[in-house]
Order: sequence, then C-alpha cells, then structure tokens
Amino acid sequence: MAVTLDRRHRGASRWVVLALVTLGALVMLVPFAFMLLNAFKSPGDYSSAGPLSWPSEFYLKGLTTYWNEVNFPLKLWNSAVIAGSVAVLGVVVSLLNAYALGIGRVRGRLWIVGLFLLANMLPQEALIYPLYYVAKEVGLYNTRLVVIIIFTVIQSAFGTYLLASVMSTFPRSLLEAAALDGAGKWTVLWRVVFPNLRPTLAVLLVFFFIWTWNEFLIPLVMLIDNSTQTIPVALASLQGDRLMDAPTTNAGALISLVPAVLFFLIFQRTLSRGITAGAEK
Repeated sequence: MAVTLDRRHRGASRWVVLALVTLGALVMLVPFAFMLLNAFKSPGDYSSAGPLSWPSEFYLKGLTTYWNEVNFPLKLWNSAVIAGSVAVLGVVVSLLNAYALGIGRVRGRLWIVGLFLLANMLPQEALIYPLYYVAKEVGLYNTRLVVIIIFTVIQSAFGTYLLASVMSTFPRSLLEAAALDGAGKWTVLWRVVFPNLRPTLAVLLVFFFIWTWNEFLIPLVMLIDNSTQTIPVALASLQGDRLMDAPTTNAGALISLVPAVLFFLIFQRTLSRGITAGAEK
C-alpha cells in the first residue's frame, strides 16, 4: 500500500512539474508571438489599433523594406563568418589551453583557472575602450578580423574553464596506457583526449556560435561601416532617436531570428547528445 501511494505521489509531482514547465515555455513564447503579429502589420494598423490588435491586411512591405535597406544578405554573411570563425577557433583554443591546465598539470593551475573564471565575469563595458584603442593602434578597426579575435578570446575563457575542469577528472589509466605505447603529448591529445571530449566540444561549438551571433555592443563599436556590420547592429540601425517604424523593426527581428533558429534546429541532436554524454560521465 505504501509503495502504491508513493508511486501515485511521484506521478502527481511529475504532472505538476510538467504543467509548470509548459506554462513557463508558453510565457517565454509570448514576445515571439507579438513579434510575429506585428511583423505583418502595416504602420497605419499599428498606429491606430496598437501592438495587440490583429492586422487588417497581410502586410509584407516591412519585410522587403528591412531586407533592402540594411542589405540583409551581406549582414547575414558577416554574422555567419564572424560567429562561425569564433566558434571553431574558440573551441580549438579552449581545448589546447585546457589540455595544458587539466592534464599537463601546469604549476599554479588552480590560480590560472581562477583567472579564466574571473575573466568571464568582466562586463564588456569595462573592456570596450581598451579594445577600441588597441584596434585603432594596430589598424584592425572596422574589420571582421578584430571582432573574431576579441570574441575568440572571450569565448575561449569560458571554454578553458569548463574543459579544464572536465580534463582534471580524465582517467589517468588511459593516459598512462598511451604513454606506455610511446604516444607523445600531441598524440595523446588528438588520439585519446579529443575523441572522449568530442560531445562536450560539440556543445561548446553550438554555444559559441549562438552567443557570438547575438553579440551587439562590441560589433556596434568596432564595425562602423555597412559592409562589415552584423545582423544585430543592422537591426538597431532601424531605430532613430525619436521615431521608430515598429512593424519594420518587428519584421527585421523576425528575419534575423530565422538563421539562428535554423542553426539550433540543425545541431539540436548534437547538443542533446553532448549534454547526455556529459551527464553519463
């Protein structure tokens, strides 16, 4: 009887948790519903009926206006190049740093890992002026390369901290067996460590891409030319000091959201496998 009651209690708790999670998901979808609703609304509808009304016509001019005014294909290319480069380079740098700290047993390893953790806590506002000054001095200002370098360092700080913690628990028996077989440190990294960390590295790759794709402040300061700007900066350019075309802004936000959502959906299975593998380990 006690076992049956316990099972019923756990079953009821699961339904309550599921209901709360579903409610939270619906609440999070509300802003996206408003964006979708106003993306196909004319400025006249928006001004007269407000943002909560149903559009009187299927208005597509906001989409075409945003596409043409900001040269969206070029902005999409810039964002893809920057985010993709940062994701790949950030994972490589994180792996090399963490290998030295987590397995190489560098002296003062805990202090170095602590510095990487501290670097993750620094706000970008505190970094923007020195980064701007250095970029101007070395001649990289207003280039995609400077943004790639900056975000590779920023993202790899988090990646190094995470991977160093994972590698510190790496089975020593595998490393010793590889050493007995005559494998050097480079061989151990790519033949032993890398295959075991591949799911975790895949998760980092997805996170680095999405985080960099959504970055705004540093690209806003570093990229002042239309030919180098990213999608978030282009979206912000639609807003003036006193006036804002809300339907066009919502249409631009909708178009800008599609690539990131597609990327996430394509790599969703990779992300799930990586998180599951990490939980099993």
